Amino acid sequence: MKKIITSILLAVMLITGCGEVTAKEPVKEPDKQVTEVPEYNGNAYTVINENTPEFSEKTTKVFTKLSELDSLGRCGVAYGCYGPETIAEVKRGAIGHIRPSGWKTVKYPDLIDGNYLYNRCHLIMWKLSGILDDERNLITGTRYMNTEGMLPFEEKIVDYVEDTGHHVMYRVTPVYHDDELVARGVQMEAQSVEDNKFKINVYCYNIQPGIEIDYQTGESKRADEIPQIEDKQPSPLPEGEITYILNRNSQKFHLPDCKSVSKISVKNREEYKGNREYLLSIGYEPCKNCNP
Repeated sequence: MKKIITSILLAVMLITGCGEVTAKEPVKEPDKQVTEVPEYNGNAYTVINENTPEFSEKTTKVFTKLSELDSLGRCGVAYGCYGPETIAEVKRGAIGHIRPSGWKTVKYPDLIDGNYLYNRCHLIMWKLSGILDDERNLITGTRYMNTEGMLPFEEKIVDYVEDTGHHVMYRVTPVYHDDELVARGVQMEAQSVEDNKFKINVYCYNIQPGIEIDYQTGESKRADEIPQIEDKQPSPLPEGEITYILNRNSQKFHLPDCKSVSKISVKNREEYKGNREYLLSIGYEPCKNCNP
């Protein structure tokens, strides 16, 4: 009987893609988050543990483990093993329909490149994993954390995998204070499997220079107390915001009456109510026929 039970357990682990590594590398609980982080001093990140990650096991068998959302709707630890076979080769689709915990659509045009304070930040990067719009993998992150903190390390990891053909263990841990909805930052850990030479262990600050953030709610204001410009949702469309039809596959946006809209398959079509500037900032291009 014991052998039968053991065989069943092994079969389940193989079917779910977890394998031995997932069983031995449990998702960190919130009370095990990194806590010894220096105050932000002008750098988008700080090195943790002399840049040495803490993976108890390594494997070349690719997998992903995403924590379920907690009672506040917050993402938890995300980790897995990734290699050349997991690199996304198609153009990235839309993720605007996901609203992570603490999400606010707010912009500060004169302070932020790209205007908008918050981005939908992937924990496990899309390019490395192909995971696009899983709500368990997207947090509310500032433009600064996304582009100045996380992106340079994400690019290093992808470059390493593409240049060597090797695999990496990769884990991203969002760090919250108590019941706050917006993470204070994320810990990023990566380690190469085959040669053990590539290592990353950093903490990226979820801040935006010149902006004060209420991490409890996601509300924000300028550090000099000037009121923010906010696009409240849902609400009547403010001036300058109209309805567009998005093609997730081609990454183009159209006016609703554009003749090209009828050619978009249902699975790739999405209605978006907002402004043109935001679509351009996330990589969409205007249709050349209707020129929205």
